[in-house]
Amino acid sequence: MRDEELKTLFDQQAAGYDQQWAGMAPIRQTLYLLLDALFTELPADARILCVGVGTGAEIGYLAERFPAWRFTALDPSGAMLEQCRQRAQRGGFLQRCDFHEGYLDTLAAQSAYDGATCFLVSQFFLDTSARTDFFRQIAQRLKPGALLANADLTCDTRTPAYEVLLRQWMTLMSAAGVQPEMLERARAAYARDVAVLPAQQVAGIIEAAGFSAPVQFFQAGLMGGWGCRRLAEG
Repeated sequence: MRDEELKTLFDQQAAGYDQQWAGMAPIRQTLYLLLDALFTELPADARILCVGVGTGAEIGYLAERFPAWRFTALDPSGAMLEQCRQRAQRGGFLQRCDFHEGYLDTLAAQSAYDGATCFLVSQFFLDTSARTDFFRQIAQRLKPGALLANADLTCDTRTPAYEVLLRQWMTLMSAAGVQPEMLERARAAYARDVAVLPAQQVAGIIEAAGFSAPVQFFQAGLMGGWGCRRLAEG
């Protein structure tokens, strides 16, 4: 799926996105709990870049936990970013957020951030070199030693385990109240528009972009999460 097609899709889903996926909140909250432990060593006044932030759920969590942190919310979907802005307004942390509509290459490439989140974004890069460049662009905007938390769908799709996990994942989403048409759209997307790769391969892509060897700190069904540091220059 092309960039503009993805942007249009998320623009259309923005208003009802949180409600549509509300039943999957326990998985998201578990990811954030572990993210908390990963990010707790960051400075009290840390600046965090949230790439593909969507409706801003991770910012909402982190803003409450770390009251002096500032956030840059980046997303190509203006409609999603507006939902993020409304969340910040309701949560009382709007003044700690900057909102940037666009892709990474439209954000100044300066090493300004102490940490970054990137959840369920890089999987939309079907070409490995493009996916590596995506993480390289994140690295360019982080301070040396800054932390990256990344989450993507992951599995070796060539193995029997994938069919087992995919079936369980679909059952989980159905039980969580995800509508049948969304389930079918997701199943089709996993086969056509999402690069579901083995965890070791995802980690290798991130490392090749200028990060320390990623450590997988989270796994729930088909979703995995990795933490790593931006390597020092040179």
